[in-house]
Amino acid sequence: MTKAARIPPAAARKLGYYVYLYVNPLDGRVFYVGKGKANRALSHLRAPPDRRIAKIIKAIRAAGEDPQIEILAHGLPDQRAALRVEAAVIDALRLENLANRIRGWRGRRFGRTPWNEAVAHYTRRKATIKEPAILIRINHLYRPDMTPAELYDATRSAWKLGDQRTKAHYAFAVFERVIREVYRIQHWLPGGTTFTAQNGGRRRRLTGRWEFVGTLAEEAIRKRYVNRWVGDEFLPGARNPIMYANLKTRPK
Repeated sequence: MTKAARIPPAAARKLGYYVYLYVNPLDGRVFYVGKGKANRALSHLRAPPDRRIAKIIKAIRAAGEDPQIEILAHGLPDQRAALRVEAAVIDALRLENLANRIRGWRGRRFGRTPWNEAVAHYTRRKATIKEPAILIRINHLYRPDMTPAELYDATRSAWKLGDQRTKAHYAFAVFERVIREVYRIQHWLPGGTTFTAQNGGRRRRLTGRWEFVGTLAEEAIRKRYVNRWVGDEFLPGARNPIMYANLKTRPK
């Protein structure tokens, strides 16, 4: 395949929006997923040399082969449809196995998700919080394949908080306004005091921030709240990831 390869205009019109794959012929593995129309699928043959995809293509050519470019889905109605298919394929193959730099379009919201979390997002069974709690939105950190330790660390550290934190007995991990997990808070410590999976075990003091140590909440509490909707607790457009609930009462 030459760098000047192109898709004829007549074929491009019939293909419409499509999703394509780059396959390494040396091992048969997909190493890139993309979407577009016209000649987009061939554009990576001219990618800047510092891009990961360009380095893989160079290695393939050094072995006397060319990357295999495949159309996975075509005739898609619009760009949004192509974006969703691309995101789903990236999630299925996993980003760490690809030369793609980011997850697909709205991957955190519409990408690979456990079925019960997807159902919770759309059914919106509202949580009625009865215990003193702190709700912590982890939208920028959450992944559906997080380990329990990663989810715990993403929730507990490290946040800009006032003295109200000490009144909360439970911490709710919230993603897309749905509770993903509940922890019973034992102690609050200055941010960076304890080891976390996020920083590879290193301690780094974070001035003005706090983190808690705790345990999974009792099973009765978890059954009451996990996968329940708390969208009404956050004002529309609010950027603060922290919200307190029911601090004037004590848990039963």
